[in-house]
Amino acid sequence: MSQRITMIGAGLVGSLMSIYLGHRGYTVDVFDKLPDIRRTSIPAGRSINLALANRGIRALQQVGVMDKVEKLLIPMKGRMLHDAAGQLTLQPYGQKAEEVIYSVSRAGLVSLLRDEAEATGNVTFHFESKLIDIDPNNKSITLKNENTDHEFSHDYDVLLGTDGAGSKTRRTLQQLGLKGFSSELLEHSYKELTIPAGKTSAFQIEKEALHIWPRGGYMLIALPNLDGSFTVTLFMPNKGPVSFEAFKNKADVEQFFQEQFSDVLELIPNLADDYFTNPTGILGTVRAENWAYKDILLFGDASHAIVPFHGQGMNCGFEDCSELYRLLNKYSDDWAKVLSEFTATRRDNADAIADMALENYVEMRDSVRDPQFQLKKAIAFKLEQHYPTQFIPRYSMVMFHHIPYAEAYQRGKIQADILTKLAADNETIDDIDWKYAGQLVQECLKPISKEFLH
Repeated sequence: MSQRITMIGAGLVGSLMSIYLGHRGYTVDVFDKLPDIRRTSIPAGRSINLALANRGIRALQQVGVMDKVEKLLIPMKGRMLHDAAGQLTLQPYGQKAEEVIYSVSRAGLVSLLRDEAEATGNVTFHFESKLIDIDPNNKSITLKNENTDHEFSHDYDVLLGTDGAGSKTRRTLQQLGLKGFSSELLEHSYKELTIPAGKTSAFQIEKEALHIWPRGGYMLIALPNLDGSFTVTLFMPNKGPVSFEAFKNKADVEQFFQEQFSDVLELIPNLADDYFTNPTGILGTVRAENWAYKDILLFGDASHAIVPFHGQGMNCGFEDCSELYRLLNKYSDDWAKVLSEFTATRRDNADAIADMALENYVEMRDSVRDPQFQLKKAIAFKLEQHYPTQFIPRYSMVMFHHIPYAEAYQRGKIQADILTKLAADNETIDDIDWKYAGQLVQECLKPISKEFLH
């Protein structure tokens, strides 16, 4: 390929897309303002584990790296709920053996993807190179070397902005007059802690689960790591009686954990010290009406950052890569046609998963404790058994299939209405009128196209 592709951002999405492009024969330059994670460690409290699901897996399979990625994965079969008394309840994600999601280390995965990109022979990474400006008319960018403060220019044929939620590429396009962007901060934030491995690297709590301590307005979650540790994340409001603002000293933190998460307190040495040492991270949603401008394309978090409560940020970004790959095939690498169509194929889906991720926060921290929620989940599994191409729980549509997010969102609303009708005035699965259930499914839900089913 004669065209030179320049990418801003060497994170997960940028690194994966560079493999696709390297395999196609493009010369690819990837610039990132941070040091190379393969040679430097991540600062404490910034490692958020990732949940890999079917959409992301398909993209990794397309570039031929999934067999190597598998060595980094820990399967999670469901949510392990911890109530205030320390009682445990496992809520399976799906009802088939293969319906699991996988915990994976951000650092491990991005390092592997960068190695694979360089192995194509066509991809060059330039770290500690910060984007300063874009000149779309002359197809040139200005960057600054973070070590020397030296500024330099670089010409491109196509510029891809994959530089995350705080995207400098996006902000520069806004300064150039491109409109239709929004950023909405959640009034909750997060803080990371760690449950270390026990003796001989043993896991101190159930290994194959995503652990949740739901407490209504806030929650704690924990995902397993290969070394036997768990990355623990506290999500709670920024302000209020239980909030990041409210805890002023170590005694406040220890008392809070003793009252609300006593089973965790004994597993985290130096809990209060880590709480005040590790940074508090913000949570937000980025939306964009237009992702393309001239020969520039935004994707991944740069155009549609979402909150992490559906485990789909990375998966959605990887699906962007897969979709861009499909359009390059469809239009025989005519980038003008690819860029004009990409936004239309992805924007509604990105907006839908953003909304579902926000809704899932309420579900994770609160709804999962409600007997009616658990009854509806049981009804949904039963309906899926009887009508596998018509009724699939929304979570399963998102995590285990390739149904477009926008379709999953709309079908999910219809299904939620069906479940509300069936669960009304009932306490157990044995009370359900299954003939009525079948009528509702047949009347309200058309079969899903087989191409979208896993």
